[in-house]
Amino acid sequence: MPKFYITDAIDYANGSPHLGHAYEKVVTDCVARAHRQAGFDTYFLAGTDEHGQKVQRTAEKAGLEPQAYVDKIAAEFVEAWRVLRVEPDQFFRTTDPRHEPAVQELFRRAHAAGDIYEHEYEGLYCQGCEAFYQEKDLV
Repeated sequence: MPKFYITDAIDYANGSPHLGHAYEKVVTDCVARAHRQAGFDTYFLAGTDEHGQKVQRTAEKAGLEPQAYVDKIAAEFVEAWRVLRVEPDQFFRTTDPRHEPAVQELFRRAHAAGDIYEHEYEGLYCQGCEAFYQEKDLV
């Protein structure tokens, strides 16, 4: 039986689910279902990214510790997908204890292959965008 693996962009847990999240999940779920009907051994992964400065700042504004905040938000996402009948095989959170060792192994392998190296970078950083910009890109 052929295998098919599909995931969507894991949702950033700095706010409640919205229509854009729902659209992506429904479409991804439809693709997964179509592959199952076509005879593929299909695995659909969804989840939340629960790290970063935006999450920390949003939790602080809500008067919660970051973990308590993302626990609340993740539950909202799970409930939204249940209501929409989106059925991933797994809903994975980046605060799951299995995530850290998996990421560490990924980085260890990438470093061993020479794909990661230490270097200094200095630039203009936007916390809201979580990106560096060059002066020519600023308005």
